[in-house]
Formats: sequence, structure tokens, C-alpha cells
Amino acid sequence: MADETEAVDWMEVDHRVIYGDTDAMGVVYYGNYMRFLELARGALMRRLGKPYGEVEKMGLVIPVAEVGVKYIRPARYDDEIVIKIRVERLTGASIRFAYQLHRKESDELLATGFTRHAVLDGKTGRVVRIPDELVQVLGGRKE
Repeated sequence: MADETEAVDWMEVDHRVIYGDTDAMGVVYYGNYMRFLELARGALMRRLGKPYGEVEKMGLVIPVAEVGVKYIRPARYDDEIVIKIRVERLTGASIRFAYQLHRKESDELLATGFTRHAVLDGKTGRVVRIPDELVQVLGGRKE
């Protein structure tokens, strides 16, 4: 049976939209939302005290296996956005993060999304169970 846990509170990361984030229509290019999700994941891992570099020193890599974004309202150049992230679920050998992107000024919801990551042995590339140490950092539990 897979270990599964629901996880913790939202953490927030601010980002000001730059010209390089936008397309010819002056709105954030849809593909750049993936960068925003990555920005938030890196910040979350640092805030939890386990930046990705340290995860790699544990002999693990955590590639994105699945991603989804629902676009609700456009973000535009110079908007301040808040990217909210949380660990949504830990299951055996995968981690799922949930995201909400809001316009900072009005708290208007711009997009929601998720990423699911496989946990792999960095040398062999094989799927491995999430080590207890990482489960603890991510706020989960194993049963």
C-alpha cells in the first residue's frame, strides 16, 4: 500500500512580471507559468531547509513527471504576483505540489496548478521511495 499524506500550509513567493515574461499581447506567456512554479518550488525547499542542491547530495533527483495549469485571468507586465505553493501529497515515490497565483494588489486569482515529481536515484535513474528525512522536511508522514 502506498504511503500517502495531505500536507501543509501555503507558502508565498512574490514576483514582479518583467517584459521577458510577456508575449506580443502584453500578457504573461503561458509557458512562463512553468518558470513561476519552479521559482516557488525552489523557494519552498530553501525555506524548509532542504534546497534542491542538498536533495541531490542525498543521491536523489526529483524531476517533474506531470504538470497542469488552469489559466483564469491574465497577468501583465509589471504586475506583482504572489505565487502560493504547498506540498499537497506525498505518495510512496512521488511528491505533488499545488499552486495558486494571485495578483498581489487585489488578491485576484490568476491561475491554479500542480506539479507531480518522481523521486529517483540520481545515479541509476530508478524510482525510489521518499526517504524519511525528506518526508519529515516536506511535512509529511509515513504510515
